[in-house]
Amino acid sequence: MLPIHSPKPPSSTTKATTTPELNSIERKNSSSSFRSQNSFVFPNNNRLWLLLVIVELLDNCADLDPWHSRCEALSNGGFGREAAGLSGVIPEGLVPAWYWTDQFAMEVIYHNRVLSHECRTTEPDSAMAFYIPFYAGLAVGKYLWLGYSSKDRDRYCEMMLEWIKDQPYWNRSDGWDHFMTMGRITWDFRRSKNEDWGSSCIYMPGMRNITRLLIERNPWDYFDVVVPYPTGFHPRSNSDIVQWQNFVRNRRRKTLFCFVGAPRAAIKNDFRGLLLNHCKNASGSCKAADCTGSRCSNGTSVILQTFLDSDFCLQPRGDSFTRRSVFDCMIAGSIPVFFWHRTAYLQYQWFLPNDPKSYSVFIHRDLVKNGTSSIKTVLQSYSKQEINQMREKVIQYIPKLVYAKPEKGLNNTKDAFDIAIDGVLKRIKEQEQPGFKWK
Repeated sequence: MLPIHSPKPPSSTTKATTTPELNSIERKNSSSSFRSQNSFVFPNNNRLWLLLVIVELLDNCADLDPWHSRCEALSNGGFGREAAGLSGVIPEGLVPAWYWTDQFAMEVIYHNRVLSHECRTTEPDSAMAFYIPFYAGLAVGKYLWLGYSSKDRDRYCEMMLEWIKDQPYWNRSDGWDHFMTMGRITWDFRRSKNEDWGSSCIYMPGMRNITRLLIERNPWDYFDVVVPYPTGFHPRSNSDIVQWQNFVRNRRRKTLFCFVGAPRAAIKNDFRGLLLNHCKNASGSCKAADCTGSRCSNGTSVILQTFLDSDFCLQPRGDSFTRRSVFDCMIAGSIPVFFWHRTAYLQYQWFLPNDPKSYSVFIHRDLVKNGTSSIKTVLQSYSKQEINQMREKVIQYIPKLVYAKPEKGLNNTKDAFDIAIDGVLKRIKEQEQPGFKWK
């Protein structure tokens, strides 16, 4: 179900519509040669179901979340509202490259980029890979809370699979050369019992061989591929990236470390609350941004300012093992401090340096909990030279962590989308080789 044109941003006055078609990546062209085409495929009944799913999701963006409208978050091609409030915080020339981007908007961002990808073809017989433009995360988001049934949470994924399994190119490979985006963490799609959390989408017949791009993967599932959470920085050009890198490189940082987050009062021995207390008791060495309530919501600059002012940023696990804050921190040129290996080291191998020590610090959470290790003491042990070296490595990797604004990407720089698609195409090509065994 691929739109003939890029989806228009849904809002109270603009409706987003799609026309079902399977997008394919051209086999005969390499990932560095480009041509973009659009065509119309008249929907049969099964395709019409899929069309109606996407139309329903985007037309009813106000109802995708139980508590607030998602229309603003899905506007501007998934980037969200322009971050005009950052004027005075960052260089004025870069303000138009910043948006209040929602962490769960990656499905819309990727869809828009695939439509303009240089290897896109409308001739399925020449394709080496097929993209399934289904918004799995948007489809399930409304039904994760407030007592909705397992049937409600599974409905849209079942409809998508019913359609895809009727397609000749899916049946040709049993899904091995297909990929899709699922804009939430993998655990939201891995329900094994009806009474448990989430959808059972990943466990449904037909999903087994499809490569899935997610913001957090199951490290033991080959078909889960993790990509960076969307942040607010969407460079318009290579010069935007260079200017931003210079800005964070030359930033005068006032504090040794910081913590941005909200404590979880309902959780016994809450580690976030512990870090917040460590920060507040660090005698001026730490800047704390307590995000309780709406203090750190999209539309405020407190998160970015806190990271820009600090050498290090404390990054515990989020509600799951990963959190968007890791990327907000690194985009600001701050050095992440991890307490779980699965927060980054077992996740983003395509996007982060191979040597964790080159860009981050690891302190085991148990050492903090039992008082054996003082965060302040550990971080004070790094020399200014070592801090500058780690920061430079973080700054070097910023292009790989952002999603560029142009739908065709940046001319001479690969962003997170480019790296993800190149990696998927490489995997699919490897799978075609005789004797291939996935790990």
